[in-house]
Amino acid sequence: MSWSQIFHTSCLVLLVQLLCLEAVPISLDKTKVNQPEDKASEPPPSVDTGLHYDRYLREVIDFLEKDQHFREKLHNTDMEDIKMGKLAKELDFVSHHVRTQLDELKRQEVSRLRTLIKAKQDIEGGNDMVVDHQALLKQFEYLNHMNPHTFEVEDLDRLIKSATNDLENYDKDRHEEFKKYEMTKDHERREHLKTLDDEGRKKEEEHYEEMKKKHADHPKVNHPGSQNQFKEVWEEADGLDPEDFDPKTFFKLHDSNGDGFFDEQELEALFTKELEKIYDPTNEEDDMVEMEEERLRMREHVMNEVDTNKDRLVSLEEFLIATKKNEFLEPDSWETLEQNQAYTDEEMREFEEHLAQQEEDLNQKASDLQKQRDELERQQEQLNSQKVELQQAVEHMERLKTQKVEPPPEVHVEGNAIPEPRGEYHPLPPGHQDMSQNHPGMKQDNHLQNQIPHNTQDLSQPRLQDLPPGHLNQPTQPQLPDKTL
Repeated sequence: MSWSQIFHTSCLVLLVQLLCLEAVPISLDKTKVNQPEDKASEPPPSVDTGLHYDRYLREVIDFLEKDQHFREKLHNTDMEDIKMGKLAKELDFVSHHVRTQLDELKRQEVSRLRTLIKAKQDIEGGNDMVVDHQALLKQFEYLNHMNPHTFEVEDLDRLIKSATNDLENYDKDRHEEFKKYEMTKDHERREHLKTLDDEGRKKEEEHYEEMKKKHADHPKVNHPGSQNQFKEVWEEADGLDPEDFDPKTFFKLHDSNGDGFFDEQELEALFTKELEKIYDPTNEEDDMVEMEEERLRMREHVMNEVDTNKDRLVSLEEFLIATKKNEFLEPDSWETLEQNQAYTDEEMREFEEHLAQQEEDLNQKASDLQKQRDELERQQEQLNSQKVELQQAVEHMERLKTQKVEPPPEVHVEGNAIPEPRGEYHPLPPGHQDMSQNHPGMKQDNHLQNQIPHNTQDLSQPRLQDLPPGHLNQPTQPQLPDKTL
């Protein structure tokens, strides 16, 4: 958005433009002025004050303009009384229908502000914070935040005073922004020179000086608001003879909305011819941001000289008085921006120190963030290592479950049973077990074995494996009586 689109008018300008419909009657010499063709009347375009609550301001004025009583009071109230809040008290006599619409406008505006506050909190990372909307709404002084539902006299009074005060400081803020723009541009040029070698730096300096000379080589610029400046517009823009210049006719021709006042936008349009002498958008040496600053400097100068009641409007009466002053007839020469540097050397030094501090703070933040990132990566590696170890332990347990060998069953020896030896099993010959049971000696041995604990072994008894080979295969013969006896 250009500078001229940002800065237009104040709340008072809007009130007059939208509520005053009658133009100041003046006499025209029809033999010297070409009458424009009759065209269907169109409402003037809405002007943007550049304030962050501009839409709310214009909508309030649009609704107030519909009330006949309020319009009549406006015509009978001077600017000082408006600034003092006397006009706001007339809101009590506005129709119920208009008041209802104003109530709805205020509710929508409060809702918009709360949305902006919430969005700001989200951006700053305060999603978990409890937002005190009532406390934050205090910063918006153009409405009564304690009553978010109805539009009252205090709301209109706040709106008028805030718009007036904000726009009075707007020029100062704009100059500071332009100063910062110029210092930033010069700082970047100096930093670029540091990156070049001696030969490249020399060429760049020569090119810079050449562009400065080309920009300064332009026709003479008339003093803004002077007779010569207006006559040039009269001749080149209006196509009229400069010898027939008439202040009243000039005012009528350039009061584009016909409200009987020159507002800031209409004044700025008068300086286009002078600016075209200095700036050309096709030239490398001409900066269009500087052109808009020059335009606003001219408008500010004329307002300071002509706007005697400081209402940010130039009435026909104020205009005619100004055309009779010596400054209008024999003005001093106008010094353009290249003749008036926007900043001092001291301001440039402080600006560069501020930039250096900002760069240092950013580097420190970047370093801290890098450390945090490295720490998070280290912790992530530890987690990944622990995860791998845990997975390996789980896999090992699964393998143990699948490869586990069943333990051998417990051997219980009951009665005369002989436990089966481990290893290779050799069955006894048929009948051996019966013979051992019928043999008296074996029975005695079995009886003794039953008295010995199972977990002990009688070393006096021969073991099966100690018997001579073939002993078990020889049948035991019962002893017969000697027949000789």
